[in-house]
Amino acid sequence: MPQLPEMVQALLDPKAYPEALRRIELIQTQMSFVFLTDNFVYKVKKSVNLGYLDYTTLDKRHFYCQREVELNRRLCPEVYMGVVPVTQDKGDISIEGQGEVIEYAVKMRRLPQKAMMNVLLTNNQLTPEMVSRMAQRLVEFHQKAETNADISAYGNLDAITKNTEENFTQTEKYIGNTISREKFQHIKDYTDSFIIQKATLFGKRLTQGRIRDCHGDLHAAHICFSNGICIYDCIEFNDRFRYCDVASEVAFLAMDLDHYGRSDLCHILVNSYVAQSGDKELLELLNFYKCYRAYVRGKVESFKLDDPYISEEEKARVLAVARNYFELAESYV
Repeated sequence: MPQLPEMVQALLDPKAYPEALRRIELIQTQMSFVFLTDNFVYKVKKSVNLGYLDYTTLDKRHFYCQREVELNRRLCPEVYMGVVPVTQDKGDISIEGQGEVIEYAVKMRRLPQKAMMNVLLTNNQLTPEMVSRMAQRLVEFHQKAETNADISAYGNLDAITKNTEENFTQTEKYIGNTISREKFQHIKDYTDSFIIQKATLFGKRLTQGRIRDCHGDLHAAHICFSNGICIYDCIEFNDRFRYCDVASEVAFLAMDLDHYGRSDLCHILVNSYVAQSGDKELLELLNFYKCYRAYVRGKVESFKLDDPYISEEEKARVLAVARNYFELAESYV
């Protein structure tokens, strides 16, 4: 595994934190270094430009840290504490210390791992009643979520096509690795055909106000059943990925339940959402958006294969997960 940046190494030392610590755990995503302490989480954005996001300057990282806190307080207000500086003073790097500000971190209260939806699924502890409550939470959130002419424009055919074409363009380099040429073409042909065939329905969704400022990354690992339901880690770096049809958001979580082999809970989620929202047309779009969302997950996992700070052991696991999501995407065709 390549050498971690100096700042990251420094933040693995308990002395770098304002509170007394027993342990620190580092988790990496393609976009962030995430430091888990006894009671808090500190999330530092990587200086990367991935095309669909740009964190390459300190000012940009500071802005998106603030944006992350603001947006996530919609669904998880008690967890997102704020943005704190990472400072350097006489060579010592610390969080909320003295000296020059060299970075920023989103500070969060740490949620119990055992209450995460993905952990509950793995341990066969997620109940139908919990899924029904999750559906109700989503209905309430979507009804209150902002919508206007600018947001609704992300539901038109040009915007939908841009999103799907971006998926295929960005995954071409992984053909033969995480996805086969045949699978790639099969999913692409289905996607292009569906958009043409359902053009009228997509237009109707737009005029009905179904395009909202959603969460944008609603899968099981971002949901915690603690003190109610906390849904965290929404997309802050690109409005285009949050502004979507509520059907796409529901399909994301429904797809992930399928991924965990729980199609029974997937049906409960979808049926509960439709019953409580009255949005029966969602069902016509469900498989299309499930396919799209599974493909996104396969793509994002594939991206990790290019990250220099992720170990080869982890990349082997990532490869298997990416292939699984692409297979799931094709299953909806």
